Amino acid sequence: MLRALAVDDEKPALEELLWLLRADPRIHTAEGAPDATAALRRIGRALEAGPDGADAIDVVFLDIHMPGLTGLDVARLLSGFARPPYLVFVTAHEGFAVQAFDLKAVDYVLKPVRRERLAEAVRRVCDQAAGAAAPAAAPAGPPAPAPEQIAVELGGVTRFVPVDDIAYAEAQGDYARLHTATGSHLVRIPLSTLEERWAARGFVRIHRRHLVALGRIDELRVDAGATTVRIGAAELAVSRRHARELRDLLLRRARG
Repeated sequence: MLRALAVDDEKPALEELLWLLRADPRIHTAEGAPDATAALRRIGRALEAGPDGADAIDVVFLDIHMPGLTGLDVARLLSGFARPPYLVFVTAHEGFAVQAFDLKAVDYVLKPVRRERLAEAVRRVCDQAAGAAAPAAAPAGPPAPAPEQIAVELGGVTRFVPVDDIAYAEAQGDYARLHTATGSHLVRIPLSTLEERWAARGFVRIHRRHLVALGRIDELRVDAGATTVRIGAAELAVSRRHARELRDLLLRRARG
């Protein structure tokens, strides 16, 4: 069972979150903190006590916008410890999901908090805690790298889309639409940020509007000086400044 700390500077929101947590049979104890400073003091006692101590905390449910230190500040401070508690962000602001998951958050729950959505976050924490406690099997070889995922929001539910499932991304202002074989997802991340982050995973810029996974390109076509690529049923234009580089990359890939 989990020992939880909920942090929110708005008293009604904190009381509601504590009520929901205490109603969950997987939560052993749930304490509240009214701001980041009080939370850090409480977490400090927990870290000193160790995971088996009386003051231990397994998971922190953390608001983002608070006076003084923000929830993201707290997460950055905790990331410097060897065994920090698990983090679940509970916030009214959906625009910080990328930063939250970069800080190793287990989940990102949007307010107003629904019972079933919070229960899903608790389940994810329990799964991670169980995985960390399981004895490690003798390695048969070098461990495979964990697949990178990106968090997307759909109807107040956070879903995790493997980057390897994304065929291409399309710029839509400050957002990007991620296209997979089964649909698309809108994320509040500029295409330039995704280009930098996913370059090592084989994504290349072919146009100011499009970033594509090189391995998903089915066909390169040059017609009357215009270059296009086909990815599944989608046909995407390649700008002149990217055309030569793309052809060279595809040729090198074809040669192995």
